[in-house]
Amino acid sequence: MTSKSGTLVYIGTYTRTGKSKGIYCYRMDQATGRLAFVDATTGINNPSFLAIHPNGQYLYSVSEITEHDGRRTGTILSYAIDRASGKLKQLNVQPTQGTGPCYVSVEKTGRYALVANYQSGSAAIFKIQLDGSLGAASDSRQHEGSSINKDRQAGPHAHCIIPDPTNKFAFVNDLGADKVIVYRLDLKAGKLVPNDVPPTSVKPGFGPRHLDFHPNGKLVVVIHELGNMITSYAYDSNKGSLKEIQTVPTLPADWNGSNTTADIHISPDGKFVYGSNRGHDSLVIYAIDGASGKLTYVGHQSTGGKTPRNFAIDPSGAFLYAENQDSDTIHTFRIDRATGKLKDTGDITEVPSPVCLKFLP
Repeated sequence: MTSKSGTLVYIGTYTRTGKSKGIYCYRMDQATGRLAFVDATTGINNPSFLAIHPNGQYLYSVSEITEHDGRRTGTILSYAIDRASGKLKQLNVQPTQGTGPCYVSVEKTGRYALVANYQSGSAAIFKIQLDGSLGAASDSRQHEGSSINKDRQAGPHAHCIIPDPTNKFAFVNDLGADKVIVYRLDLKAGKLVPNDVPPTSVKPGFGPRHLDFHPNGKLVVVIHELGNMITSYAYDSNKGSLKEIQTVPTLPADWNGSNTTADIHISPDGKFVYGSNRGHDSLVIYAIDGASGKLTYVGHQSTGGKTPRNFAIDPSGAFLYAENQDSDTIHTFRIDRATGKLKDTGDITEVPSPVCLKFLP
């Protein structure tokens, strides 16, 4: 929401460190990118990932836990947003039918919320009621499979669930199975229907984590957590299928330290791809050709903190916010629209264990 005092921004965090209170609300100054504190919503454990309803009236948060009311499950919570004050009012809680939920999204009609359960390796779909609250899961899908990294890939680990631009499919990256799994969205029955096209397998040990769709709807980029790589794909939106175009590194050639990647986003104008490195503590920048899907290296930008788990680009494409989980900071960068490079604005917002940042439409 934009007003005289700015755009409302909600930040998910990890409360397990004992420093975070829950979900934080700030106002973004659209001219400078500066964030000003508004409110903190308490009473939720590890609200690591958030999604905002297309109508801007409701917010959904996973609670990244493994047990709820004596059951082995995480939870998803619904909130009503007071657009004037930014405050959240909890509506209800539902079990996610799996443990360690790490990602939530809302499909474009606003009728269903989608959740990826990382620890148990499953996906679930929830009916959104007229008042914004959530019904019980109308469907859930347990993944199977493993890969070559014995520590991280002994079983399936669903790491994101994202509707495609046509809203006909939902994409789930499974880090443990080394696959991008696609479901057909049945919005009448509230089902995740396995696609006719088999899942897309990635190189063993890569561990696909997050993905993003190009604004033209014809390209997809996937960041691989364990392989420290980004792959661009051609996307057939009729079949819900991917065809690999190119795979490029997220790290400089001379980097020898430990690193895992985290988040990936394409700029709103479709010209650049950004990916975060945890260990190198940087954002890698590539130009992307919207016609061919080819990626051209632009540079690296330090995030100014430790462990940039996630980052967000504001809808106007002017600013990028890097969330440094282990240094409890969010650094604000101005995006050069011509080159894609980032300029540190000097604005550092202190937020404990920041994980996810969402703008109120």
